[in-house]
Amino acid sequence: MFESLTERLARVVKDMRGLSRITEDNVKDTLREVRMALLEADVALPVVRDFVEHVKQRAVGVEVSGSLTPGQVLVKVVRDELVRVMGETNTALDLSTRPPAVILMAGLQGSGKTTTVAKLARFLTEREKKSVLVVSADVYRPAAIEQLQKLAHEIGVDFFGSDPSQDPVVIAQAALRQAQVQSKDVLIVDTAGRLHIDDDMMREIQRLHAALNPIETLFVVDSMTGQDAANTAKAFNDALPLTGVVLTKTDGDARGGAALSVRHITGKPIKFMGIGEKTGALEPFYPDRIASRILGMGDVLSLVEQVERGVDKEKADKLVQKMHKGKGLNLEDYRDQLQQMRSMGGLANMMDKLPGMSQLPEAAKNQFNDKELKRLESIVGSMTTQERRHPDIINGSRKRRLAQGSGTQVQDVNRLLKQFTQMQKMMKKMGGGGFARMMRAMKGRVPPGMTF
Repeated sequence: MFESLTERLARVVKDMRGLSRITEDNVKDTLREVRMALLEADVALPVVRDFVEHVKQRAVGVEVSGSLTPGQVLVKVVRDELVRVMGETNTALDLSTRPPAVILMAGLQGSGKTTTVAKLARFLTEREKKSVLVVSADVYRPAAIEQLQKLAHEIGVDFFGSDPSQDPVVIAQAALRQAQVQSKDVLIVDTAGRLHIDDDMMREIQRLHAALNPIETLFVVDSMTGQDAANTAKAFNDALPLTGVVLTKTDGDARGGAALSVRHITGKPIKFMGIGEKTGALEPFYPDRIASRILGMGDVLSLVEQVERGVDKEKADKLVQKMHKGKGLNLEDYRDQLQQMRSMGGLANMMDKLPGMSQLPEAAKNQFNDKELKRLESIVGSMTTQERRHPDIINGSRKRRLAQGSGTQVQDVNRLLKQFTQMQKMMKKMGGGGFARMMRAMKGRVPPGMTF
């Protein structure tokens, strides 16, 4: 996420850290690099100008504390400004109304709006423990209603059926009555999107807003459209009383222009960001955490929360007990770890939150590939129970069978067995109380910023 912006700013940060004192000249040089980094990231020009001016005002003549170097002070100023531009703090959904709280979703076609409805419903159900009803008022895209029904079934939330021949307002009002009868906490209404902003579209969603009086009106926008995302959000904000923005497809957004532009241009908070295609891939938007990730400092707090939610605690406890008893790790345990890694959003998503990842060589980053996880899982899935529990019996002919059964190559099977052997050794050290010693031995061979 935001790789090109992170890479460019990481170089600026590295140069800043080496400054012995803050002067107008080196601040000017630094700001020139920051300006170029933001422009290349497709951040809106008014935002870039405002950002640079604020950094300049705060940096020139700043007092340097004895515990900080001038370079560290400048880095802090840049980070604080990134946080300010993106909105200071996370703005949670406002559901403080007589149930059901109505959430109206708006956005252009192709922005990921229907998927976001499902993601938000899952978020509210699993994390906020709310009962949710979803409905599609999109009568123009034949597959929209069917798509939402399928997603609702997948995540286990109630779906209110509708028909393309009905009026969108009639559908929404009927869904609201159903939500009231069923004592639902939240009703999420999906609306029609268009390929571009037009008068008919705006009139329709204004009618829906007037009929439902939603407590939240969220604009869903594709972050990969850069500063165009902010401009489109502004157009919707002029027509509707938006309460917030959801950025989608941030996992594929290398630039980050939308994240840095939307709040400044619309004045509305970014409340969530979509980080993948799966229904669980929705995160609250925390400006301070995103700023740290952009500057290559990682986001350990979000990573810890992600692990807490995704880890199967029962399986984890069994594995710990197994290690304490001195029993070795087998490939069934290894497969469990791979599956849990995927359930937590994938390896790449987790590694993105670790400090210093932006400074790794490209070849090293490419190893953190979720396709590789699926390939490894497929190989283990092709094994017999005996092979998973006793990997030593896997000889040449068995390797060929496993490669054929999993659609991979023999070298892939060899690589898996090698990685598993290395993991076994590591787990034995941890089980024997040698975790601290192992971490000290690794020190110096981990990405900068990660310490043990």
